[in-house]
Amino acid sequence: MRGYFAAVPRQIRERFRQGDSRCRYTGSSMYLIRTFAVLALSALSLPAADEAPNMRQNYDHQLSGVEREVVGLVEAMPADKFGFAPSTPGGAFTGVRTFGVQAKHVAFAINQISSGLLGEPIAPAKDDNGPAELTKKEDIVKYVKDAFAHAHKAVGTVTNANLAEAMPSPFNPKNTTTRAESVGMLFWHTFDHYGQMVVYLRMNGIVPPASQPAGR
Repeated sequence: MRGYFAAVPRQIRERFRQGDSRCRYTGSSMYLIRTFAVLALSALSLPAADEAPNMRQNYDHQLSGVEREVVGLVEAMPADKFGFAPSTPGGAFTGVRTFGVQAKHVAFAINQISSGLLGEPIAPAKDDNGPAELTKKEDIVKYVKDAFAHAHKAVGTVTNANLAEAMPSPFNPKNTTTRAESVGMLFWHTFDHYGQMVVYLRMNGIVPPASQPAGR
């Protein structure tokens, strides 16, 4: 409380300390003291105008939002629809990924990027569609959730100082990228496929969780 009291104007502080009745018992004076104390407390929770934001916290907060949207979407699709792929007459859908493979592809990319950020060896893969043996909803949901846990660990290595640090590209080790670009890829690539998967749900008569009215 001493720190908050320091924000009160000096004359009022002195009267309060000296027992001045005008300060101790007058409602207006006490109101002023309380007002200044509240303002001082509020200021403590705000970063200074010239204080750099903590990018690790910033990225992790954004990642939690992406995770909530994507995991909720994957969980909303019925198990018997994980093999669904669009085939609208007149459309060009030959060879597109099924819903389940879309989810695995998202998780695969998240794991690749996270391994790159963590400096982990990236195992060669036949393709970028994730483990072929994962076909059941519960297994794919777990694979997606585990990928996001991996991503949170990776984002935890980011600091304001190392954002521009060079690193091998997660998808082509012969090329280089930066840590900032890799984290950005976690977001834009995931939401690229999230948008496609939203259409898959709506084609099956399901409103994506993020688009449902609050409270449902």
